Amino acid sequence: MINTHEKYMETALSAARTAALEDEVPVGAVVVSKDGEVLSIAHNTGEHGKTALAHAEITALKEAALKLNQTRLWDCTLYVTLEPCAMCAAALAIMRIKTLVFGALNPKGGAVINGVQYYQNPSCNHRPEIISGIKEEECSALLTSFFKQKRQTK
Repeated sequence: MINTHEKYMETALSAARTAALEDEVPVGAVVVSKDGEVLSIAHNTGEHGKTALAHAEITALKEAALKLNQTRLWDCTLYVTLEPCAMCAAALAIMRIKTLVFGALNPKGGAVINGVQYYQNPSCNHRPEIISGIKEEECSALLTSFFKQKRQTK
């Protein structure tokens, strides 16, 4: 039987697959309420959109806040297929996400477990609960396959 984290991460993976089909970096994100309602689903659109800031997490956070008509997402969980970068980690703190669940580690650009480890900084005023490694192999494989194909087509 699939557990709750795997269920929502599968939704994020589906969004990431959509990103790959659109030739975007395949990262997907889902915001879920404390009651289990999916508030938003998003994927990266920065490569072909109008801003490099269009990471899946940023779009998902914005859409969830608009849906709830509130400025913070206090009791919500963000599921994302890749460890957030510094920008997205900061956005999660600002939005007061309760729990961050991610799949693949991001050794080059991650800022949660890797890199600057944003939530370990004393100036960080909100630290979400962090759960990593959910569907990690599938999340990693999607990214690896995408970038391998990119290198082959150059």
